[in-house]
Amino acid sequence: MKAVVVLTMAVALAACGGGDRRSNDRAPVTRLSSGPISSACMASPRKARSRQLCGCIQTVANRTLSRSDQHLAASFFADPHRAQEIRQSDNFRHELFWEKYTEFSGNAEASCG
Repeated sequence: MKAVVVLTMAVALAACGGGDRRSNDRAPVTRLSSGPISSACMASPRKARSRQLCGCIQTVANRTLSRSDQHLAASFFADPHRAQEIRQSDNFRHELFWEKYTEFSGNAEASCG
């Protein structure tokens, strides 16, 4: 299962895109953002990371995730197993988060890839 989580994060990292929330969620990014996802992305050891890619993913996160959700998602870069724990959790808040996180991942892959 750890491989699935790592693969999901790699796919998200391999992505880049954005737009503004009022328009198409998969519109091209016109600006790059900084924040917890971008910082965690840049601190990761993945070869695919770059300021442009990480900023793009952050832009998508800004449209999809709350600030607290972004901090939780950022923790997955350092601890991929944490994502698996959240995904399998019976906690209602974790289930709600995972729905938003899945949407974020799909948007990041489509927009940033």
